[in-house]
Amino acid sequence: METLLGTDLNHAAALLRAGELVAIPTETVYGLAGNGLREESLRRIFEAKGRPLSNPLILHFASAAHLAGYVRPEAVPAAAHTLLAAFSPGPLTLLLPRELAVVPDMVTAGLPDVAVRIPAHPLLRELLVRLDFPVAAPSANPFGYISPTLPEHVLRQLGGRIPYILDGGACQAGIESTVVGFGPAGEPVVYRPGAISLEMLQAVVPETRLRTSAEKAQRVASPGLLPFHYSPHTPLQLFGPGLVEVPAFDPTVTGALTLRDPVPGLPLNQQVVLSPGRGDLAEAAHGLYAALHRLDGLGLRQLLAERLPQTGLGVALNERLEKAAAR
Repeated sequence: METLLGTDLNHAAALLRAGELVAIPTETVYGLAGNGLREESLRRIFEAKGRPLSNPLILHFASAAHLAGYVRPEAVPAAAHTLLAAFSPGPLTLLLPRELAVVPDMVTAGLPDVAVRIPAHPLLRELLVRLDFPVAAPSANPFGYISPTLPEHVLRQLGGRIPYILDGGACQAGIESTVVGFGPAGEPVVYRPGAISLEMLQAVVPETRLRTSAEKAQRVASPGLLPFHYSPHTPLQLFGPGLVEVPAFDPTVTGALTLRDPVPGLPLNQQVVLSPGRGDLAEAAHGLYAALHRLDGLGLRQLLAERLPQTGLGVALNERLEKAAAR
């Protein structure tokens, strides 16, 4: 199969209507989209990625109004409406009670809640309004590998497996959406940290919290909860935060990913500094996956990555790095 890359919305929409897969740009990472209501398309997503069927998918909608008919309105907590109003369109995914007769079990891995998102990327929004169904779209990469934030990443990883990549340029946020479910009292619970920080959520709904240890021990109820993810092929070891206690390394076969300053004694062409001299976490998020892709392509034997400050976006970035190093 030849994989084409372009900006033809009509072609992308026609492929999706026919049950084919299309890689789509979002503000977070590129997604691998298929008809979210058609089992044949859903199965193709899992097969193209090598993704286990036990890992739920996210349904993407053009607007909050389009959620009607897919979630049970009487069971949606008040806080969900508040968060949708504050952060959608945007990098927020909500776990809401699904209409069992409408949303396929394959989307939710048989669970009662469906993950829904209203993306902000303008090209994707133009595509979604042309369709009469939501699209299911995990990241457009082989399961467990680094998420793609450029169309070239998708072409390199899935070329020959899918017919079309909708080219929307570089993804702005650079890391996945924040996934939020709801606790027994209807309070928001962060299942997966992402491009919207806990502090931002709490500024809108103060009761928002992280999952408890007991909740984490339950069955995978959301995308992004498996123990390893986002992993380069090159072994990755974490250190820091800060350039203290950097592990011993052979400079001829080692690469490094840092926040503000390069690792002394390591060739600069084997390093990526995410926010040189600034330490800006939003800038770091934007460049994280592209940096991992670049370093993984250097043919080195070891990668070192600096942990980031455990605040704001740093929580999500550290979670990605921990999972990337867990393989």
